Amino acid sequence: MTQRALDAVVELLDLEPIEVNIFRGQSPDEDRQRTFGGQVAGQALVAASRTVEDHALHSLHAYFLRGGDPHSPILYEVDRIRDGRSFTTRRVVAIQHGRAIFHMSVSYQQPEDGFEHQFDSPVADTPPPDDLPDFQTRYAPLAEKLGDWVFRPRAIDTRYVDWEPADRREKLPPRQRVWMRADGTLADDPVLHQCVVTYASDMTLLDTTLLPHAKWHSPDVFMASLDHAMWFHRPFRADEWLLYDQDTPTATGGRGLARGHLWDLDGNLVASVVQEGLIRQMRR
Repeated sequence: MTQRALDAVVELLDLEPIEVNIFRGQSPDEDRQRTFGGQVAGQALVAASRTVEDHALHSLHAYFLRGGDPHSPILYEVDRIRDGRSFTTRRVVAIQHGRAIFHMSVSYQQPEDGFEHQFDSPVADTPPPDDLPDFQTRYAPLAEKLGDWVFRPRAIDTRYVDWEPADRREKLPPRQRVWMRADGTLADDPVLHQCVVTYASDMTLLDTTLLPHAKWHSPDVFMASLDHAMWFHRPFRADEWLLYDQDTPTATGGRGLARGHLWDLDGNLVASVVQEGLIRQMRR
């Protein structure tokens, strides 16, 4: 069942070519108020990458401009900004109903050798994923409140390290660690693995900004991603466990900032993520 859910995400990322530099993406048949931001970012990255041949993705910078309509296709227009010997740049605009809802700048690099360093890895000091409950087990006590959402098949297996749902009634430290992996087997295409991780990177990051405020699932808080940036450092597989070590340096003005580092089981820092989003207190 989980492989089927993962295959559905892979199919979601497999865009339809419409014209040179133009692609069309669909949304899953789900009851959402707006399109999941990770879906739009992942599809935009697919569109950009299909116009690049011999360079490897190293960074993306994106802005969410409007909430996407989950019931309508999304058109992705790619602008081939630059094709260089060392670096190649693309710009992607996602369009719905004649208006831009998202845009992304993506940079690719010809592989080369260079200096090597990274932070000390937190993997050895983190409980392993197999010792932690999966999503359905973790949230089963809240099934009566949250409904079928708890038990639906999920393409991304997430294992939370630092808090339990009952803890969210209190203010928590501004950090969380989440193990994640694609729940199934992916083809050996590095771009696919990067796109799947881009999709998954939006699932827990903004929620980190609410940890110090005990506002989880609160009806008086409106949350939405504003921008999203990622840097890809080293090769990885999205269908193997990655530790998503996240923190939130600040929240102010109705916005929260969150950062994340993705580590593989061998302690390699494979990607870094930064996101700012709305965490707006609604007035009644």
